[in-house]
Amino acid sequence: MATLKQVALHAKCSVATASRVLNHSGPVSQAAVLRVRRAAAEIGYRTSGTTGNRTRRPVIGVLIPSIANPVFAASLSGIQNRMLAAGHGVLIAQSNYDPDQELNAVEALLSERPTGLILTVCDGNTSRALSGKLPPTVLLHNLPTADFPSAVTVNNHEAGRKVTEYLLSMGHHRILFVSGNFAASDRACLRYQGHSQAMAAAGCERFGALQISFLTGYDELDLAEPVARLRPTAIIASNDLLALGVIGALRRDGLRVPHDISVAGFDGISIGRLSDPQLTTIEMPDASMGTTAAALLLDIAENGVPPRHLELAHRLRKGGTVRAINGCTDTNAATSIGAAA
Repeated sequence: MATLKQVALHAKCSVATASRVLNHSGPVSQAAVLRVRRAAAEIGYRTSGTTGNRTRRPVIGVLIPSIANPVFAASLSGIQNRMLAAGHGVLIAQSNYDPDQELNAVEALLSERPTGLILTVCDGNTSRALSGKLPPTVLLHNLPTADFPSAVTVNNHEAGRKVTEYLLSMGHHRILFVSGNFAASDRACLRYQGHSQAMAAAGCERFGALQISFLTGYDELDLAEPVARLRPTAIIASNDLLALGVIGALRRDGLRVPHDISVAGFDGISIGRLSDPQLTTIEMPDASMGTTAAALLLDIAENGVPPRHLELAHRLRKGGTVRAINGCTDTNAATSIGAAA
């Protein structure tokens, strides 16, 4: 079994320095932190400090908006599987899509002295949780910032543009975008911006996004007034759970999907494939994103790899909730969007 002394020799530092790094027990330079963590990883050393009879192992902290959303549950599964293989525990906090809860959630994670953090915040440019000094941190689903350049994302702007272009190609020119609140999700805002760009390029009227809470109301969504006023032939929802809520609301008003109104979403969650008809959606690589974020964090925290932004591919899955109108036909069986980077 590797010892602390062997870690110190491998890292070319004192045993006291190696102990401070691995037990988070004192000030150490960032260069020393990287050397010691890399040495510990290379020789297979694991922290064995104890509290009472409890053995402490290295942990990372993860912040997600909601454990109830299958998107973040899938990402979390990918993170846990990768960290389990690396011998790390995973601490989980959720913000409930509330920017005011993010800071407290991250502070709670930091109290456990994590090796690093994987964070999905409401808005990477305004989150107070990203304003302080943090251990090695990877943003997940959020674009990188100047202070936090490590991120794993998909191109949400492009996804919003492409799903809109698909609806336009099917003859739909009156498209309503229904979304969770933009202040709670910069991803939803980017998807709407891509949608608006495609509508403008096609010379079509752009409706303002109909924003609702991410946490409540999907099963009680009432679209009667905006549908009657705007007369959309298609609705894009900013995620699949909301898209299913939209379909339910339309059916309560006596409208058929896709015969009366077509519906599309984002994420590609499994329940969308089980619905009848299957949901048209942009499939996101949620589990792969979690695995990738975990691997990136380990590289940065333990191997001293420079921060970087990784963008994964997404794909349009054509289901039965969108139909062609005005003589248009769907001639393509499948469409891929984006490329791994």
